[in-house]
Amino acid sequence: MNTHWAEVDHLDGAHHFRDGLAQARETLAEARPDAVVIIGSNHFRGFFLDLMPAVTVGVGEVLGAGEAGTPAGPLPVDTELARHLVDSLMEKEFDPAFSLRLTVDHGITHSLQHLLPALDVPVVPVVINMFAPPLPSLARCDALGRAIGAAIRGDGAAKKVAVIASGGLSHQLPWPAWFDALSDDDRFLVEAWLNGRNSWSEYEVRRREIIRAARPQINQEFDERFLSLVEKGDLSPLLTLTSEEVAAEAGNGAQEIRSWIAMMAAIGPCKGRTLAYAAMDEWLTGMGVSILEPRS
Repeated sequence: MNTHWAEVDHLDGAHHFRDGLAQARETLAEARPDAVVIIGSNHFRGFFLDLMPAVTVGVGEVLGAGEAGTPAGPLPVDTELARHLVDSLMEKEFDPAFSLRLTVDHGITHSLQHLLPALDVPVVPVVINMFAPPLPSLARCDALGRAIGAAIRGDGAAKKVAVIASGGLSHQLPWPAWFDALSDDDRFLVEAWLNGRNSWSEYEVRRREIIRAARPQINQEFDERFLSLVEKGDLSPLLTLTSEEVAAEAGNGAQEIRSWIAMMAAIGPCKGRTLAYAAMDEWLTGMGVSILEPRS
């Protein structure tokens, strides 16, 4: 989306999606939040197979990886809210990892780039593992979101907090399960995910080539059904789906709907509005933008 815009500049869908982002950015600016909790994934730049927590909260220094033109370097962090969030999740019998020096990639920073371009609002990143099995269940992510919402409401600081979910809808990435690496490309990727913590750039060129060579597998019907549930403010019909069922219907990349599920649960009873949807073969992904506002 950032690095190959010239290839899609002639497509209405690409502009429709960016226009949706612009509308969401304006809505967020008008709300003037004191802090933003952003829920997203990791693409093996901050977390690797040497250590892969299910849920991690950045409570200290947070650094953008800066890949593909996304924000790089230190990001503003609401440390007070982040620490309160970790403590509250522990009280709710979750076991989040926390980091005093967290590196986040475009699973977090794409949204900051397009929705908070000035980066003048402190954030609390919540990274959910969505790519390295075993994954937290959809129902567990819903419960996590409800616990996040309760923590925000009970922080005692009377802050106005926005919650952003970042993650694609249907898409299939040429990523193997780490325990089922069959081809040379599979084995290369697993090696990168295991050993790339201090040498990621050594793997980046071939990794990009593998992704760029992938054939798109977008399920527009799944995406439209998902967004219609978002508009109703109720994703409960999906919570019984297993990871295998999600992948079979909408591709392995659709595991990122976990961030949407957690975000909606954090907001509580809400009403959604779809600002944009485009099935972008050139980006391999069903691209959606929605705004949700609490009913109360």
